[in-house]
Amino acid sequence: MNEALLSALKKREEASHYRTLKLSSGGIDFWSNDYLGFSNLNMEPSSQLSSGSTGSRLISGHDIMHEQVESFIAEFHGAESALLFNSGYLANLGLLSSIGVKGSLFVYDSLCHASILDGMRLSFAQRRKFRHNDMADLEKILQTSEFETIYVITESVFSMDGDIAPLNEIAHLCRMYHAGLIVDEAHALGVFGAQGEGLCANSIEGVEMFARVYTYGKALGFHGAAVLGSESLKHYLINFSRPFIYTTAVSPMDAEMIEKRYQCMMTSEARQQLRYNINYFSLMVSAFNLNEQIQVSQSAIQVLLKGHHALTDISDKLWKMGYLQKAILTPTVNEGEERIRICLHAFNTENDISNLLESIKNLIQE
Repeated sequence: MNEALLSALKKREEASHYRTLKLSSGGIDFWSNDYLGFSNLNMEPSSQLSSGSTGSRLISGHDIMHEQVESFIAEFHGAESALLFNSGYLANLGLLSSIGVKGSLFVYDSLCHASILDGMRLSFAQRRKFRHNDMADLEKILQTSEFETIYVITESVFSMDGDIAPLNEIAHLCRMYHAGLIVDEAHALGVFGAQGEGLCANSIEGVEMFARVYTYGKALGFHGAAVLGSESLKHYLINFSRPFIYTTAVSPMDAEMIEKRYQCMMTSEARQQLRYNINYFSLMVSAFNLNEQIQVSQSAIQVLLKGHHALTDISDKLWKMGYLQKAILTPTVNEGEERIRICLHAFNTENDISNLLESIKNLIQE
């Protein structure tokens, strides 16, 4: 059995796709999802709250704090209800695996996150993907579908490219073809919106979405997630979502920490500083004449050297210089789409950004 495992690992290593865990030994953070720097927030929980939940919420793990925080999250995002999960991965897994019953269809963007793909695979629904952000391809699928129940799934900000979905156009097609819209807002929360609420609230005016997923391991610097939707959806998930039913609950203390981080996000100047840094990065890309090598986005995620033959070598050299970033390789992305993924943060300085870009330019010229 071990020989079979070693053989699979050897093949991956020979293909230069071998993954290893890497500790940061200090340096400038351009790789984490901690966009606002909230992972270092020092918050004191209420003394009476338990740090352990003791079981699933259907047995011993349910607490009044869960209900209070879920009500707060739902109200903040303008939804009817919210249900907490232990992570964004489990939220997508729990949502999609349970609603994808026989006779239903998932239509999803080809660049959707692995958690979305795995959630669909665990369901009984059929699935079809449309070309990334291609509305003509999406409409063609919806036009020819004979399924009575259809869900269209997208991320609002895509985790590997940092680009933004055309949410208004997708919502319009969902209305036309009576499809339910599901949006993963993982990388939009805290980055977009007047109070950091993400893109859905401002992009899809007057449209009732079937479900939204918000995760707290990115801009909020914590962990956990919530699925937002109707009260009926919440009760359905409590009854049919296996990752919710059979998982030890988020602790009352952690639930409170999620709400406190929301409150910090709403008033923090870090959001404005992050937006400034994103704009500054774009200006410096032009100043260093790197527009051909760098795919600039409006989000905190920037893509460098997409498909470049020397990107792993350049990534290693940047690491040695103290710039913490990550080369994203196959199978995480398609072959030929490998890239260096740069994440911008509120705490990055102008010098951090300009020095990084100057180093990239010098390494490319070498």
